[in-house]
Amino acid sequence: MTDQLTRLFRLAVVLVVTVLAALVGWVLFFSVPTDLTDLFGVLLVVGTVVVALRVGGRLAASAFPSYDVAEVAVEGPISRDGGSGPIPGRGSGTPADDIVEQIDAAADDENAEGLLIKLNTPGGEVLSSDDIRRAAAEFDGPTVAYATDVCASGGYWIASGCDELWAHDASIVGSIGVIGSSVNASELADKVGISYERFAAGKYKDAGNVLKEPSEDERAYLQGLIDDYYEDFVERVAEGRDMDPETVRDTEARVYLGDEAHELGLVDSLGTRDDVEDRLAELLDRDEVSIREFTPQVGLADRLRGGAEGVAYAFGAGIASSLDVDDGFSFRF
Repeated sequence: MTDQLTRLFRLAVVLVVTVLAALVGWVLFFSVPTDLTDLFGVLLVVGTVVVALRVGGRLAASAFPSYDVAEVAVEGPISRDGGSGPIPGRGSGTPADDIVEQIDAAADDENAEGLLIKLNTPGGEVLSSDDIRRAAAEFDGPTVAYATDVCASGGYWIASGCDELWAHDASIVGSIGVIGSSVNASELADKVGISYERFAAGKYKDAGNVLKEPSEDERAYLQGLIDDYYEDFVERVAEGRDMDPETVRDTEARVYLGDEAHELGLVDSLGTRDDVEDRLAELLDRDEVSIREFTPQVGLADRLRGGAEGVAYAFGAGIASSLDVDDGFSFRF
């Protein structure tokens, strides 16, 4: 069904529902009652028509959907709960589980033939990023990732699961690396008279604890975990982007502007949002596409909190995000 024909059917549904509602309203609120004034009856009829217009619009949209591409946004730091994380002043992002839920909803929607993942994120938790990447990779249809301002670390991990990655020439792309960090407060603890006593089962259970100086074995153990994460990151990117793993390693976790990232093969194409939509139309073999944004339901309290945290994030956040791990050590994409 062409877009023009769909619009005509939707308009017909709205008109039919409106006319029927007007007739019913006229009979119920104006024609039959004899003790109501004409003006009050007319007002009731008008109110009925307004309600009918809304109901008719929803019925028409349900019967004749006007979209064929689903858009899901990944914005802000990526975490399981979407919270601001351990660093004060950082804004929150959408919970990863909610993003996965929207991608799954798009996959179950027979009208959504393509998927657009809009990325503006500095990265985030390892497993949360991977959950989103897997959901995008399992979508049955063309999947295009589009980097707006920042597509770094976990954001790039997600993009590597899509068929194509587009960016602006001034987008920040890359940061294919992993950071492990822990505050070392052992000297401060000694100065203030705080001692650390170990009660743990397992040699490395308290590796990275902030109150003790790590041993060389513990440093090697923690670095090994980081190296394993990094190798997995490189392999996923190389596989998803059809690149040589050594080429990915040669980036040394640097970030690049979009045009340089394109030259290095980290980005498929550069362009605007209109260019991305044209590409989706090409992939779906049609003249143009219509896009519906899939978003989770957010309560008023969450909206207010998110707005305040977003302002704080805009002032102070950088290209980083973290995954909290027991005993004070954290990994970051």
